[in-house]
Amino acid sequence: MNEVDRAKIVLKILNKTYPRTPIPLKHKNIFTLLISVLLSAQCTDVNVNNVTKNIYPKYNKPEHFVKLGRKKIEKLIRSIGIFRIKAKSIYNLSKTLVEKYSSKVPKTFEELEELPGVGHKTASVVMSQGFGYPAFPIDTHIHRLAQRWGLTNGKNVIQTEKDLKRLFPKKYWNKLHLQIIYYGREFCKARECYGISCKICTSCYPKRKKPMLTKKA
Repeated sequence: MNEVDRAKIVLKILNKTYPRTPIPLKHKNIFTLLISVLLSAQCTDVNVNNVTKNIYPKYNKPEHFVKLGRKKIEKLIRSIGIFRIKAKSIYNLSKTLVEKYSSKVPKTFEELEELPGVGHKTASVVMSQGFGYPAFPIDTHIHRLAQRWGLTNGKNVIQTEKDLKRLFPKKYWNKLHLQIIYYGREFCKARECYGISCKICTSCYPKRKKPMLTKKA
């Protein structure tokens, strides 16, 4: 079985398991989606949603966060990992949006990635989930799963993104990104499946007996 065959198996199982893929990060608009994605680094979506449910009803525009200032933003997101660094990024990117983009979130990868605290993965999530542009955001979890399923050699997240974009038609990218995340959380967990117990792993590698060791992103 080659990687093309494995990709077909993955797509079939994921479409059957997750016909619908709601966006896991709660948000009110594209700006708050951007903030939530930024906050989700090294943090669970559940934790982010618990924190932002008390923020977004009152603060949901760039000018709101500029007015708040860094110290008040820190207090609001204190329970989230590396909150000081994230508060600084939120304040600076909000300031940039107000001053340079009339408080609107830009619609290109280049402009998004120039914003403070916004890397390629964050920009990809905003482009796909916010603007509906075909993108394939790759985090450490998707990187791990793609290796287990034989879809990439696992050199790094850049290579994994290229491999998945090559193997799957563009029309599936946005939904597939979320399907893989959901499947990894429910069935192919980092410290449970090890590439030998979930349906995708056993379908792609029926003869695999030893735990699969993956390369870190």
